Amino acid sequence: MNIDLKKIGKIALFIAIPLIVGGISALITMNQMELFETVAKPPLAPPKWLFPVAWTILYILMGIASYFLYIADSEESKEALTLYWVQLFFNFFWSIIFFNLQAYWFAAIWLFIMWTIILILLIKSYKIDKRAFWLLLPYFLWTTFAFYLNVGIAILN
Repeated sequence: MNIDLKKIGKIALFIAIPLIVGGISALITMNQMELFETVAKPPLAPPKWLFPVAWTILYILMGIASYFLYIADSEESKEALTLYWVQLFFNFFWSIIFFNLQAYWFAAIWLFIMWTIILILLIKSYKIDKRAFWLLLPYFLWTTFAFYLNVGIAILN
């Protein structure tokens, strides 16, 4: 069995990037996370402990999906990766807008833009590499749920 350390290193890098982006965003918002306990929430709001667990899993799946898009090495995959990096930028700032600034309606608009980018990324991924599509689908569904929570919190508060 021949282990390709270069390939493993690239996969690890692609997984590490969203984990680092999410980790830095979480550090910036860490002191504001108690806010989630105090605001009025819509039905189906999960407990606070679920968010870091879900996001860790989603970031790992996102990283693997981005690796599959990277190795596809086509013009379409380059466009998809550009969308991936743009949505990751939006992902980074959403929690800062929501928790630190407590700008719930602006965060909802920001999240809707991010959701739209992820939807386009999902559609492109389906055409490029179905593995990337299936790995990104939970992220899209979670973002849809996050949008519901964000709008619900904006309405109730």
